[in-house]
Amino acid sequence: MKKSMTLSYEVGENLYINITNQCSCNCTFCIRKNDDGAYGSDPLWLEHEPSMAEMQENLKQRDLSRYQELVFCGYGEPTMRLDFACELAEWIKSTYPGVCLRLNTNGLADIYSPSQKGSAANLVSAVFDKVSVSLNGGDAETYLRVTNPKHCPENAYATMLRFAQSCKQNGLDTCFTVVDVISPDEIKLAQEVADTLGIPLHVRNYIS
Repeated sequence: MKKSMTLSYEVGENLYINITNQCSCNCTFCIRKNDDGAYGSDPLWLEHEPSMAEMQENLKQRDLSRYQELVFCGYGEPTMRLDFACELAEWIKSTYPGVCLRLNTNGLADIYSPSQKGSAANLVSAVFDKVSVSLNGGDAETYLRVTNPKHCPENAYATMLRFAQSCKQNGLDTCFTVVDVISPDEIKLAQEVADTLGIPLHVRNYIS
C-alpha cells in the first residue's frame, strides 16, 4: 500500500476531493481492492487525514472554474467526516461562487457519523448541489451482500433509502447508483425501487 497526500485528482472534466480513507462498508466492487489509486491518479491512501488548512491550500493551487463539478469522492466515505466535508463545501461555495459540488456517498452517515448539527441529509442539502447515493441493490438482502456495512446492518438499507428521499425532498439533485456486479434481474429490481422513489438510477460498470 503506497501512501501520499493526494487531496484532489482529476477525472475527466471533474475534480475529485479525497478527505478520508475511512469507510463504513466493504463493498465487493470497491476500487480500493484493485489498486492504490483511481483513474491514473497518484496513490490515494493518505499519510494522515488532511486538516482544513491543508485542503484549502491544495484547492487554492487549482483553477476550480475549469471543472464541471467538484466531487467529494476519494479512497473513503466522505461522510465519515460529515461535519468536515460540509464545512469544506461551505468554504468552497463562499470562496468560489458558481462551482458545482457533488457528494458521492453510501448514505449511511446517520449511523456512522451522526452530527449534533442535524440529520445528514439536511446538512448535505445546505451546501452541496448534487448527491449520488449508492443503492447497490433492489432489496435489503442484495444490498447487504454487495455493500457489507460494518455495523448495524439491519438498519443500513432503510437508512440509505431515507437519506436519499430526504435529500430529494430538500430539493437536492439526487441520484442512485448501482454497479453491474449484480445480476440484470437485481438491477431491474433496483430500477423499480428508484422509480418508486422518483430518483434517477445510474448503472456503473465494474472496473477491475
